[in-house]
Amino acid sequence: MIKVAVTGAAGRMGSGIIRKITEQEDMEVVAAIEIPNSPLAGKDIGIQAGIDELGVEIVGAENLEEALKSSGADVLVDFTIAPAAEKAIETASACGVGVVVGTTGFTDEQMQNNAENIKKNNVPAVISTNMSIGVNVFFNTLKKLAPLLYDYDIEIIEAHHNQKIDAPSGTALMLADSISEALDEKPIYEFDRHSKRMKRTKNEIGIHAVRGGTIVGEHEIIFAGPDEVIKISHSAYSKQLFANGSVNAGLFLVGKEPGFYSMKDLVNE
Repeated sequence: MIKVAVTGAAGRMGSGIIRKITEQEDMEVVAAIEIPNSPLAGKDIGIQAGIDELGVEIVGAENLEEALKSSGADVLVDFTIAPAAEKAIETASACGVGVVVGTTGFTDEQMQNNAENIKKNNVPAVISTNMSIGVNVFFNTLKKLAPLLYDYDIEIIEAHHNQKIDAPSGTALMLADSISEALDEKPIYEFDRHSKRMKRTKNEIGIHAVRGGTIVGEHEIIFAGPDEVIKISHSAYSKQLFANGSVNAGLFLVGKEPGFYSMKDLVNE
């Protein structure tokens, strides 16, 4: 039985992950972590997630280390915010617990710290800005298309709900990186054209963010050429999509050698 700890456990994503884990025959929730000094501490996470009582009490993040050690967790799944996730990765890896992280908005410094902690403590980890299987197939498709359409102007438009903090989305940046990796001449990412009075250059990828309503996640790639436009898009209709992907990533990590893995590794396995 794979023992799973979940941070951000009482949030929408956390609750979705909890429910998905309980549907698995070979996984169980053993720890549920919320914000430090959470008023939900002591409540049963099953009840909080809208299912039957699980016998697992919510604890505040200040007790994360104790919760991981006492529960014997094999893997920690984190969907929180970057500063909290960075701390969770540091604590979990120090406890010898593998990590699955779908949190976005990490700075370069935070990602470097994450990598150092994972390497230092010899644990396996999947850290991805998008846990969707479909989006990761999308990445692979773009890598094949980009060299064929290298002479076209490339624009990325992403749209998310009005509560999302970071912009552009981590997925939009990963899409741009997928295209860039496939091209001989590395493009410049252009985020802000309104301050420039000049024509578009050929060697750039425009990246644009839309925020509004309850949009779960939409990403569109535009390849604009002479007299024709090719558009490729992916739409997420429910956050449960990402919960499902994170649980699959947790299953994937068990028995893996220490180190960084991506959702591409999971898709290709």
